Amino acid sequence: MTQSQHVEHTVEVPVLIVGGGPTGLLTAYMLSKLGVQSLLIEKYPERLEAPKAHALCPRSLEICRQYDLDTKALRKLGSPREDAYWVNFVTNLSGERIGFLPYERMDKEVLEHTPEMIHNIPQPDFEAFVADILEDDPLVEMKKNVAFITCEQDNGTVKSTIEERSTRTQWQVTSRYVIACDGAKSLVRDTLGIGCDGEEGYETMMTIHFKADLRPVVGSRVGMLHWITDPACSGFIIAYDLAGNQVLISNFDSKKHPADSWSQELARDTVLAAIGQDIPLEILSYRPWILSRKVAQKYKSGNVFLVGDAAHSFPPTGGLGLNSGLADAHNVAYKIAAVLNKWADSSILESYQSERRHIALVNSAQSVKNGKRIFSFLKTLGTAGIEDVEEARANLKRSVHNPAKQEMIAREVESQREHFDNLEIHIGYVYSSSDIPANASSFTPKFVKGARLPHAWIKSRPGAAKIARPAVDVSYVKEFSVKDIEARQYSTLDLIELNSFTLIVPSRAKWLRCHEMLERAFNGSGVRVHLWSADQDFEFTMQAHRELFERDAGFSKGDALLIRPDQHIAAHFTPDPTFNDVLSAISGFINPLKMFNRYER
Repeated sequence: MTQSQHVEHTVEVPVLIVGGGPTGLLTAYMLSKLGVQSLLIEKYPERLEAPKAHALCPRSLEICRQYDLDTKALRKLGSPREDAYWVNFVTNLSGERIGFLPYERMDKEVLEHTPEMIHNIPQPDFEAFVADILEDDPLVEMKKNVAFITCEQDNGTVKSTIEERSTRTQWQVTSRYVIACDGAKSLVRDTLGIGCDGEEGYETMMTIHFKADLRPVVGSRVGMLHWITDPACSGFIIAYDLAGNQVLISNFDSKKHPADSWSQELARDTVLAAIGQDIPLEILSYRPWILSRKVAQKYKSGNVFLVGDAAHSFPPTGGLGLNSGLADAHNVAYKIAAVLNKWADSSILESYQSERRHIALVNSAQSVKNGKRIFSFLKTLGTAGIEDVEEARANLKRSVHNPAKQEMIAREVESQREHFDNLEIHIGYVYSSSDIPANASSFTPKFVKGARLPHAWIKSRPGAAKIARPAVDVSYVKEFSVKDIEARQYSTLDLIELNSFTLIVPSRAKWLRCHEMLERAFNGSGVRVHLWSADQDFEFTMQAHRELFERDAGFSKGDALLIRPDQHIAAHFTPDPTFNDVLSAISGFINPLKMFNRYER
């Protein structure tokens, strides 16, 4: 080690977060809300401006809402709903539309299943939104241009070496935990020697970030995604902002145009082929990548955790990468906080891998399935294997206008629906289940252990404690009347606090004694259990939701639900459970605590 690389000093902090992307930033934010101090390091001096992910799914926005991130303000950033509603399949942006589908679920009916409809926002904008909030947070220290070098673990602590890149000054950070959010090429994962499962690349892609006003080109055919079938640029345009900010992701022939031979001119020609006419545009960047998937074999090694792309990376087909990472953070943050705040044993941390890794395997398989299906469709249109671009275009035109192929094209477009409607993947997953959804679009609310608490629209009953959340904003859904909006103010998800278990029951009177006993059992331990009843505290504002909870949650029979701090179901109690049943469900989740031994039942 040279003199310029000597370790300057040692920093002690409960949690070191490596990586200042969206997952790292949200992890720091959530830990702060849970009272945990963290140091976040980011190796780049400035945020990369090229858009990557572009959609926050319903579950990600539900998580933001639970942690008091203003989703109304987030919806003022990114693409408005009316611009993002459709997926268009076109010969090129100026040419013929051969089919279209809804982009995800932006119909008003989706709000029967979630309080937060999907929203399209460029990843850098989301990062900046969270980073701005963290600037004045006393529990979060952020250091840019600082890289992770290595770490070692000893006696329940992690000693990490980090380096200021411009001066090569190194520090040692001693922390209880390290959370690696340092991306698909994670140095932390490599340092731990954790391998990955998955498929190697099967398609070579080029992402071209460009600036152009596409509104005059698309006219009334607005949409979030425009799938281009032109043989010079088979791929899709992501319209972050139709008036300016766009990305073309193009499937290209790496033998004809090797990645290292690409230039501004070739990138421009490819974009113009996708647009179909010569318009003013600026190429901002271009970069190749391989369509593949990887899932880390372990999500945890000692006190170091892999989160987001460090734990899994898969194709963008389905928009599942960023959203999977935010859900990882949601799962692990409250568990780390529970241990540091001494209301849970460290064994709770073992469940992070068992719960989240299967979800990544499902999501990555869905992404690959989507990618193979969509690029297979593009190749069936008669352009594959034809060297001459004009000949291939003529073949494409004949295919599009061939009556014998119309039914095939319509069938192929419809077969892509699962690609663009992943609601079951986004909010229907169940922790510790090995099930794989038969269809990603077919969502069903579930009242089983490990499932996300199903959403229902509710309001406080007169005289009861008010729900401690700002009202949900659904005014962006223009199809709603004032009365419709007033009926959609609060969700059952709003009953769940960040660091508490919650009992949701049909009758307060039948559960009051049990709740009082739980409070005494947990007194002084830091464990909190809240009680909400449908007969005294809140009421359903929609008949369908009341019937859902009466029928599937068993409220008509006297069943009850115990919810974890992350809004997932810890237990579904059938009628008349004993106090010990409830106590066991909580203590079994956080590991039996010695305090229970002193409680005389």
